[in-house]
Amino acid sequence: MDADRIQRVAVLGMGTMGAGIAQVFAQAGMEVVALEVTEDRWRAGLERTAAFLAEGVRRGKVTPEGREEVLGRLHGTVSVDDLHGVELVVEAIVEDIELKREILSKVAPVVGDAIIATNTSALSVTELAAGVPSPERVAGLHFFNPAPLMRLVEVVAAIQTSAETLATLEAVARRLGKEPIVTKDRPGFLVNRLLMPYLNQVVQDFDDGLADAEDLDAALELGLGYPMGALKLLDLIGLDNHLHATQAAWDQSRDAHLVPPPLLERLVAAGRLGRKSGHGFYSYGS
Repeated sequence: MDADRIQRVAVLGMGTMGAGIAQVFAQAGMEVVALEVTEDRWRAGLERTAAFLAEGVRRGKVTPEGREEVLGRLHGTVSVDDLHGVELVVEAIVEDIELKREILSKVAPVVGDAIIATNTSALSVTELAAGVPSPERVAGLHFFNPAPLMRLVEVVAAIQTSAETLATLEAVARRLGKEPIVTKDRPGFLVNRLLMPYLNQVVQDFDDGLADAEDLDAALELGLGYPMGALKLLDLIGLDNHLHATQAAWDQSRDAHLVPPPLLERLVAAGRLGRKSGHGFYSYGS
């Protein structure tokens, strides 16, 4: 399929990533229909996008007219039937393979021969494709958080993915103003395969008392030149999100570098998820 023919896109899920992905497509001039389980969740996602764009207006990155145009291209629904006629589907629900299989099994019959992409960060794209008719049209399209700002997109080739599907998704990513890289369907794909062992090691170093959070992050930022220390980054990503990703990669690979550190599991169990909960490795009080 010619990427320029894609004018109507379905985004499944309007959480943090889904709302950002929907915004990216709408800013590129495409109509977006976002599927959520309830109207309240759809509206919450729309409010998240509106707030992000309002901040862009405040910073002079987006015009007020541009903000209204983008919001005008975003449409919400709780009915799978409303996805009829889309040319591309981007699944961005929670990192639970059974839930992803379930939603894709409901969406696939409605969207005809549309390309189906998953934004999973660590689950097997090949396994998800196996449950979809014409699995050659399924691939990963992995955005990074925040999706409107991060330039990189991983295009993930499942075993079944056709060369045409990959080429179309690469072209779509460029149309969005992103830089695509093509990677195989392996645990963590490429970026997380490099990132997760590093983050896990820093969490373990912190738990071992090598240094406190501020000094560990200062060493990474000032000593190694990283733009953000690992513990600050984890608080931004969400400790629960990193735990799900590294656990999924560990389950698939049994690579010792991907084992979730015990402290990470305990912090998540305690509800200390980072910025979104007000406390992670750092506190974010009002």
